[in-house]
Amino acid sequence: MPGRELTLLTEGRVELLARIPRSSNATFLVRVSSGDDSAHAVYKPEAGERPLSDFEPGLYRRERAAYLLSDYLQWGLVPPTVIRDDSPLGIGSLQWFVPCDYRDHYFTLYEESPETHDALFRIALFDFISNNTDRKSGHILRGHDGRVWGIDHGLCFSAGFKLRTVIWDFAGEPIPASLLQDISPLVERVPPGVAQLLDDAEAAALQRRAQRVLRDCVLPLDPTGMRYPWPLV
Repeated sequence: MPGRELTLLTEGRVELLARIPRSSNATFLVRVSSGDDSAHAVYKPEAGERPLSDFEPGLYRRERAAYLLSDYLQWGLVPPTVIRDDSPLGIGSLQWFVPCDYRDHYFTLYEESPETHDALFRIALFDFISNNTDRKSGHILRGHDGRVWGIDHGLCFSAGFKLRTVIWDFAGEPIPASLLQDISPLVERVPPGVAQLLDDAEAAALQRRAQRVLRDCVLPLDPTGMRYPWPLV
C-alpha cells in the first residue's frame, strides 16, 4: 500500500486548482499538501455528478472500490484513491494524479508498445470482474516511469452485466494461472472494504463474474460486437 500517497490523500489539505475539461462529471485538479510535502490529485465530488438512470448518486464510492479491489488482487492497476468528506466541494473521491504523456492511450499502446500488453491484458480482466461500463481508450495511462494505469472507474460494479470497453484485442485468450489464483478468493468472499461500498446485489454479482472467469479460464468474447463505450477515446 503506497504510504506517502495515501497519507497525503487522506490527511493533506485540499486546494482546488482547475477544472479538468471534457469530463462527463465535474472533475478537478487539486493540490494536496501536508507540511512541506505536496502533490497533485484528481477530485470528483458527488455534487458534480450528472444524474444517471442506471447508477445511484455517489459514483465516488465506485472509484474507491476499484482501487481497493486492485489493491486486494495486488495488481496495482488503479492509482491510490480515497474518499474525503472535507474537500472544498463536499464529499467525493481523491485519486493520485499520474504524470504522463496524454498522447498515449490504449490504442497507441497496444499498436506501438508491445511491452505493455501484459498490463493491458490484466486491465481487460479487471474490467470484466469489476463490470466496467466505460473503459475508453483515454482511460489507460502510461506514467513517465512506464507503468500502465487504469483510471475513471465511477461506472463499475453494476449488478447487471454492462461491460463496455475498447479492450477486445485479447478476447478469447487464456488467462495465466497466476491471475486465476489471484481471483479465486473472490468466489468465497468480497473484500470487506469493497463490499461496504456496494450493495448486496452488486457484491454477489462480482462473485459470479469471478466464478465465470475461473470456470472459463479465458478472457470473454463479445459476440454482439456492440460492447463499446462512446466516444472510444
